[in-house]
Amino acid sequence: MKKGKVWLVGAGPAETDLLTIKAKKAIEQADVVVYDRLVGQGILMMIPEDVKCIDVGKCAGNHTMPQKQINQILLQEAMSGKQVVRLKGGDPFLFGRGGEELELLSEYDIPFEIVPGITSAISVPAYHGIPVTHRDYCSSVHIITGHRGKDKPYDIDFDALVRTKGTLVFLMGASALGDICDGLMRAGIETDMPAAILQKGTTSKQKQIVATIGTLEQEVKRQGVETPAIIVVGKVCQLANDFSWYEKRPLSGKKIVVTRPKELVSTLSEKLKSKGAEVLEIPTIRIAPLKNNIVLKNTLLQLDQFQWLVFTSPSGVDVFFNAMKEEKIDIRKLANLKVAVVGEGTKKKVEDRGILVDLIPENYYGKSLGKSIRMSCCDGDRILIPRASIGNEEIMEEIKKNPLLEVMDIPIYDTVYSTPDIINLKDEFERGNIDFAVFTSKSTVTGFVKATKDLDYHLVNAVCIGEQTRDEAQKNNMKTWMSKKATIDSLVETIEELASVI
Repeated sequence: MKKGKVWLVGAGPAETDLLTIKAKKAIEQADVVVYDRLVGQGILMMIPEDVKCIDVGKCAGNHTMPQKQINQILLQEAMSGKQVVRLKGGDPFLFGRGGEELELLSEYDIPFEIVPGITSAISVPAYHGIPVTHRDYCSSVHIITGHRGKDKPYDIDFDALVRTKGTLVFLMGASALGDICDGLMRAGIETDMPAAILQKGTTSKQKQIVATIGTLEQEVKRQGVETPAIIVVGKVCQLANDFSWYEKRPLSGKKIVVTRPKELVSTLSEKLKSKGAEVLEIPTIRIAPLKNNIVLKNTLLQLDQFQWLVFTSPSGVDVFFNAMKEEKIDIRKLANLKVAVVGEGTKKKVEDRGILVDLIPENYYGKSLGKSIRMSCCDGDRILIPRASIGNEEIMEEIKKNPLLEVMDIPIYDTVYSTPDIINLKDEFERGNIDFAVFTSKSTVTGFVKATKDLDYHLVNAVCIGEQTRDEAQKNNMKTWMSKKATIDSLVETIEELASVI
């Protein structure tokens, strides 16, 4: 059997946008992903559904799997011909034991590549407004592991570190903060030297405590801190307040679940991220085009017999045009058809194909769309509506109020409910880790409920894009809010308003 290959990939500090392009490509082509707990949840959700995922559970002070066993897993999966990604928080070679994992692979002549990651030693201070170097304060930065073996003394030359007069960054040292501060002070560092501990940098739980080397431990006991956290010692820490930026954005500190289908999440997610939110993309539904759809194929050959083409969702646009391409039907066959759509998102999808929309209702609902079409059509017009197998009946009820209109309502895709395995969504809500869940259709609510069975839905702050979506969320006892308009921008505005009061 042909050997596989291993990619040793650094996932960065947690923020999805700090994952490198090469790392993302490696994840997308993997057969197997072996990951640590320090890998950001948003990055884990980038792993394709059909990929085998192995949680080796390594994080500071909590190794659920011995390193030797992890090494063996990488070897066995690669020997079986698999493309294996070893996904590690931060950078794989900075206290990540990546070198140990490569030793066994090298011994067995397993091909591998190394994909560096953005280390938390640089990125986390940056997200807290702390430059690790500054010409007015220091000329060097030193990264030290704060981790030590159980009941073993530190093998750190604190005297040498103090003599450097540079910025000191301790990774994995939160549990030994007192020993680190004492060691530096015994080595002669000034007790009023600025120092900081930085919690869960680049996430919604980001928090900083800035004090001095002499008072930091006391401040941590008073204010509390969660891991992972890093310790920064040096004069640059006094710049944290002046250079802070992450917390100043309107959705900073908020973690938001987006439930749209994977192919539709990007616009909403990017808008939320730009306002400071940590976004967890968990599609609760996916779109499955109907296979061997003879009715659609035959209809595509008779497009010149219709006067109107109606789209009720962005997904319907994609499936319809992909079917045209597959059947080798030229887009010019649509030249004599008028196009109606349900809302701005669907309109954009159509216009991205080079076709301008003729009709969009004032209110972005099925009933309003059906009424607008009925009022705009001429008696005898034939209307083609390619859409989901289980579609909103209100649009048909409105159109049929004019019996002289002929409607071809064709199912072209199924809505399939999806349950994420890699993240326990129910647990995240019960722990209070999620501030808002965003729903853009009734089906996303249904999919969410299926994915979070037995959850107390009073814990869910549901922000919905329309009445039907809101009604479905209310039916499941969620706390609900509805955007003023059925648009992504209005949805984001609603979340921003809520974030200031919740």
